[in-house]
Amino acid sequence: MEKIHPFAENRLEKILKIDSLLIPYEKEILKRINNILVTEEKLTQGKMSLSEFASGHEYFGLHFRDNKWIFREWVPNASKIYLIGNMTDWKEKEEFALGKINNDGVWAIEMPSYAMNHGDHFRLKIIWDGGSGDRIPAYARRVVQDHSTLIFNAQVWKPEPPYKWRYPDFKRSKKPPIIYEAHIGMAQEDERVGTFIEFTDKILPKIASLGYNTIQLMAIQEHPYYGSFGYHVSNFFAVSSRFGTPYELKELIDTAHELGLSVLMDIVHSHSVSNEIEGLSRFDGTFYQYFHDGKRGIHEAWDSRCFDYGKHQVLHFLLSNCRFWLDEFHLDGFRFDGITSMLYLHHGLGMDFVSYNDYFNENIDIEAYTYLALANAVIHDLRSDAVTIAEDVSGMPGIGIPIDHGGLGFDFRFAMNVPDYWIKLVKESKDEFWHMGHLWFELTNRRKDEKTISYCESHDQALVGDQTLIFRIIGSKMYDRMNVWIEDIVVDRGISLHKLIRLITIATSDYGYLNFMGNEFGHPEWIDFPRKDNGWSYKYARRQWSLLGKLNLRYRFLYMFDKDMISFINCKRLLEYRYVEFLYEQNYDKILAFHRGGIIFVFNFHPTMSYVDYQIACPAGKYKILINTDDRKYGGHGRIDNEQDYFTMFIKREDTINNYISLYLPNRTALVLERVD
Repeated sequence: MEKIHPFAENRLEKILKIDSLLIPYEKEILKRINNILVTEEKLTQGKMSLSEFASGHEYFGLHFRDNKWIFREWVPNASKIYLIGNMTDWKEKEEFALGKINNDGVWAIEMPSYAMNHGDHFRLKIIWDGGSGDRIPAYARRVVQDHSTLIFNAQVWKPEPPYKWRYPDFKRSKKPPIIYEAHIGMAQEDERVGTFIEFTDKILPKIASLGYNTIQLMAIQEHPYYGSFGYHVSNFFAVSSRFGTPYELKELIDTAHELGLSVLMDIVHSHSVSNEIEGLSRFDGTFYQYFHDGKRGIHEAWDSRCFDYGKHQVLHFLLSNCRFWLDEFHLDGFRFDGITSMLYLHHGLGMDFVSYNDYFNENIDIEAYTYLALANAVIHDLRSDAVTIAEDVSGMPGIGIPIDHGGLGFDFRFAMNVPDYWIKLVKESKDEFWHMGHLWFELTNRRKDEKTISYCESHDQALVGDQTLIFRIIGSKMYDRMNVWIEDIVVDRGISLHKLIRLITIATSDYGYLNFMGNEFGHPEWIDFPRKDNGWSYKYARRQWSLLGKLNLRYRFLYMFDKDMISFINCKRLLEYRYVEFLYEQNYDKILAFHRGGIIFVFNFHPTMSYVDYQIACPAGKYKILINTDDRKYGGHGRIDNEQDYFTMFIKREDTINNYISLYLPNRTALVLERVD
């Protein structure tokens, strides 16, 4: 190891106090901490802060300053570069030739104001020893596709007047995030790609009315293949033009802020599309400019390129990308996609991660680990209220620990074990065999040193190859048996379990909850983007909101339940009480009860058995029902009187004396009760 940074051992001491199980790995942890500190010093050279270093987007790319156009690009292997486009009739002209300005491979050109105009299309013609190719600039802020030729080009983007923010000082609420995950393109009902304008006008009000306080937007960075769901990014600084303009995205975010909604973006820094003209692959003729050379630079499972996080130019590019989206679009944070793939040289493929040994070995990519810490440092330095969420399936220790305490600095980690467990239960066993103790463990098993966000299903569980929970339960009967006038035991089971699964997931979540767009009302079928195999159809890449207006269908019941559930969580500020106290579990009866923030939750998961005078130990007092999943307004059977008062009884059993509440618990029903006296 190189010389130990003076702050490294102090950070090591802090993280070992937080998690004593890390003590056997203190040498490896010290190495990681030291690498973060040393790398930051190398990048800033004591001349600037890290967030000031992360300003490459203000230097590279196309800019209009002092009444002239300035363009710069890092292309170390180039021997000649031309700007080509509308202004050159797509020909190489010497007056649009770039010149090399330093030994690091930076090229630049200055042009008069009349050389380019707002809306012009352009790209680079890069020539290197033995070859050449057209490339879209790495820092391009606007990329558009010609719908007739399907060719992508950069576009000059200088609208007049520029967007004027109505809520420039918006600050994210400190309340736990209740997230509505959304995809702009499939947010509308027609079989086509939706727009930012439609989302702003039609979907934002729905999200706000449901009570969610945060939106997580997918597929915002430009990507050439719509069916990649936005995870094969080609142009990291460009808003996906299929949905509209940068101006329209700003209007969407501004309007969300007006409604009190924070806006997070899926940021994809774990890999890049392998396309060459549209993307960064072989940008200067080499395979290793932005990415690792050879096999390490190729993610075979994803057919994409893997960044070389050890290069300071790559760190400059990615850190600047974090700052760009905060500065330019006033985003309130990021969900970092594919963290597991970044952290491990094996990308986490085929791994179970059953012990700490899996986190500390030769398969760890320490350079990627360092980048994630630096990214969190930049983001939180720029916006103290910004949120960063790690999508990590491995459970790497320290992800949610602050950087100055030896961790990576993420605010939250998704509890990815929870949706995986729900799918496993629904897919592999009947609910009469669900084990209440195992369920409780999975829902509450988390590190004390990090905040997690739970969810039943995200977009992952709804894609082709998988199914939403309700579709997996009800199956094809969703097509013709969701009518309120038709009695069907399969549909009844699906409606009941849909409510129970959501309620127990949010009630036991650590510090946040996520729902994918439309799943709150049991949206039918799966998500399948247009592709060759389905005849390029948009049939399954949309949301059928009109189902909610059809009074003869049951979807509106689930929608109302979700709305009331979120309202209750917000009203009682339930997620601010992180401690969830176990009260009772009886696996044979399929009963599970717990206490949180003065609220009692009792679940009966039994498919057929209803119980009269079922006694649960709880604090003494008078209780009233807040939520009853069997209520008819939620598609239930109305077997419980919601106005009834419940009084605890003082009962001696064996060697214990306790207070018990006696409840009628119909099958597949949950009750939420509050002490009122």
